[in-house]
Amino acid sequence: MDNKALYRIGYGLYVLTAREGGKDNGCIVNTVMQVTSDPLRLVVAVNHANYTNGMIARTGKFNVSVLNENVTFDVFKRFGFASGKDTDKFEGFGYARRGENDVLYADAPFVNAVFECRVTDMTEFSTHTLFIAEPTNAFVLNDAPTCTYDYYRKNVKPAPQPVVKGKTVWRCTICGYEYEGDELPEGFVCPLCKHPASDFVKVIGDRT
Repeated sequence: MDNKALYRIGYGLYVLTAREGGKDNGCIVNTVMQVTSDPLRLVVAVNHANYTNGMIARTGKFNVSVLNENVTFDVFKRFGFASGKDTDKFEGFGYARRGENDVLYADAPFVNAVFECRVTDMTEFSTHTLFIAEPTNAFVLNDAPTCTYDYYRKNVKPAPQPVVKGKTVWRCTICGYEYEGDELPEGFVCPLCKHPASDFVKVIGDRT
């Protein structure tokens, strides 16, 4: 199967935020969509490995900040490349605002819309939770085009660096993380973006 076909599916990129016990956290997700209009419901898919998943499951609320084409790779590094268990992702982040539901969102030039949501239902899959939610508040920040995954891959994500001759690495096609070794360990999952081994490509170094 050609996994590149998945890149043709159109979807955006989002900062998903939650709050529990006085702690704020957020992560990057790529699956947010409207599923019904009456009643109005959104669905978001969150990997079980994301600390934000458990926070939402326990509190029943979250916010979605829709990223636009002004976003930089630093935003993805901040919210996507570290765990909220060990990191305060909002430290030094000058765009945090608290919504009516007491959850932070990104009031930033690289966000074009925000949804404040209350969970109404959830479904578990082997790797992800689908949270069905009612938007309790929503507003537009600007008219900049939404950052699609395709735009991210072509314009935001840094180009991969050449691999030194004699080395073999497995490179994540999603975030660029590299694992050095002849083969990936069984059941390997990217420690940064949580994507499986099927999203890695083998690169044999030829740079001297």
